[in-house]
Amino acid sequence: MTADLAPTSARRRSAGAAALVGAGVMAAVDEIVFHQVLAWHHFYDRGTPDVALLSDGLLHAAELVALVAGFFLLADLRRRGALVVPAAWSGFFLGAGGFQLVDALVDHKLLRVHQIRYGVDLLPYDLAWTASAVLLLGIGAVLWRRARRAVPARAAA
Repeated sequence: MTADLAPTSARRRSAGAAALVGAGVMAAVDEIVFHQVLAWHHFYDRGTPDVALLSDGLLHAAELVALVAGFFLLADLRRRGALVVPAAWSGFFLGAGGFQLVDALVDHKLLRVHQIRYGVDLLPYDLAWTASAVLLLGIGAVLWRRARRAVPARAAA
């Protein structure tokens, strides 16, 4: 691998690892705040209460796997001096926004496994949910543009 390819690979790996963390954090926020604290919905609301609870548990397990895997990947990049912090921040926001957008469009509208809230006009909630995804993705995209010039920590030293 040539020297000028190494920073590109490090940027992509940093962003990818942090995207796992971002998606895991957003899944945790969704699961804790909207599933448990507010009790607005479960991950899968089209079955029995037992199935709804099981679906929340599976979402929680997937979120933990994403968080642990992402942190291990980030730690490995840092240990090797290949972590590109600006790219990692970009990946975090892209992962969080990606989770939010998939939840808004795929889970809520395409598959209809649940709605944000029941017994209310959904339009304001759908707009806020999707707007938050777009905002997070926009932050990630701006940070990615800035991170394209960044180099791994060890290469900068």
